[in-house]
Amino acid sequence: MRKSRYAATLLGLSVLLLLSIILGISIGPVHISPSTVLEVLKQQLLDALSHGSATTSLETNPYYDIIVGIREPRTFAAILGGAALAVAGLLLQILFRNPIVGPYVLGISSCATLFVALAILAGVTFGLQLAAHAVVVAAFIGAVVDSVLILAIANFVRSVITLLVLGMLIGYFCSAVTNILIVFSEQRKVHYLILWTFGSFANYLWNEVELTLVVVVPLVLASLAMSKVLNVLLMGEEYAYTIGVSVRIVRVAVIGIASGLTAVVTSFAGPIAFIGVAVPLMARALVRTSNNLVLVPTTALLGAVVTCLCDIAARAMFAIELPISTVTSILGVPVLTYMLLRRGVKM
Repeated sequence: MRKSRYAATLLGLSVLLLLSIILGISIGPVHISPSTVLEVLKQQLLDALSHGSATTSLETNPYYDIIVGIREPRTFAAILGGAALAVAGLLLQILFRNPIVGPYVLGISSCATLFVALAILAGVTFGLQLAAHAVVVAAFIGAVVDSVLILAIANFVRSVITLLVLGMLIGYFCSAVTNILIVFSEQRKVHYLILWTFGSFANYLWNEVELTLVVVVPLVLASLAMSKVLNVLLMGEEYAYTIGVSVRIVRVAVIGIASGLTAVVTSFAGPIAFIGVAVPLMARALVRTSNNLVLVPTTALLGAVVTCLCDIAARAMFAIELPISTVTSILGVPVLTYMLLRRGVKM
């Protein structure tokens, strides 16, 4: 009975994901009917299967440039980003056995922001010809630096609590340096940096979506492959030791996967709040199990749906587009509060 319920849940989330894709492409400053969206998607699929280019009828569609050039990359980026952050949050919640840990708890966001601040406010190029991709490259370098540092620390620290505290300390240090840069910088540049910290999927290009796909899909599948080990980790590290699990290797693997998922999203979209904290809790409440063979795909699908819908709300609620982190926080805070105060959270 439980297996059929899990299958029904995954099927329902898959249907919601398809509907979210259609809505994400349809809704915006220029409204496009769902039938037109379906027509373009159908033709794109046929062209892809036949290894051909877009047909003349497709290119002459008046909404072709909006759908293919703007709405599709943004929508698919939101889906991939939501799935990545949700799974990263789930992995770290399991590792630290703490339901309110998120993908940015180890300082990835703060370190990425520091490097973006160095690029925008101080003009640091890190020895590279950054050109138009300065912010993306700087954020990626910052995220990778933090990830490598945390992975190195994880090899020497036995306690996950110590690791968590050190990650938070790195984040505080990076935030402090960023604040110093802000104090001595021009207001125009500071404004640009602040806009980046709000997070957005609006500027995604197809090549960036493809790169995100190449990173996110293998890492989510790796998380799924680790389900049994993650289930053991829920019983505690001492228990894992007794049955022969190499906790240090598992810890490094979990941090590596979570950091990779977080880094690729943060590099292109900036920090996206609450998805990595709230969605895993929502997934647990939905399937009512701690079995990660079920939780990982549920969390990935739910993260994709929730983030896509939040992105739609960010551009549709008002005449001016809201930062997506504002919308995700408005959703995440009451959900997290309700689950912690009324229902409780079981790892």
